[in-house]
Amino acid sequence: MTEYILYWLAAANGIAFGLMVADKRRAEADVRRIPESTLLLWAFLGGAFGTVLAARLVRHKTRKQPFMTWMLIWLWLQIIMLILWAAGILQPWLASALAYLRAAT
Repeated sequence: MTEYILYWLAAANGIAFGLMVADKRRAEADVRRIPESTLLLWAFLGGAFGTVLAARLVRHKTRKQPFMTWMLIWLWLQIIMLILWAAGILQPWLASALAYLRAAT
């Protein structure tokens, strides 16, 4: 299961990074943009690092509030979750939550 989580995080960050760069290019070309909700969704789904990295590298949406605040919130929450997962704290909690959901259905 660990490798699937890492694959998902790599894919989500790659997609989020690509969407941010594409949105920057669209903004420069003055064509239809990618909605902020889509960019924030990919940040929420695990691509916060890719979103923040792209924002810094291509200087896109760095002053836009509350967009930047939400990106940083998702980034820090994901960092905390990764630390808890790496420390072995998150896995027992997740297993018990999944067992509870299975028993409820």
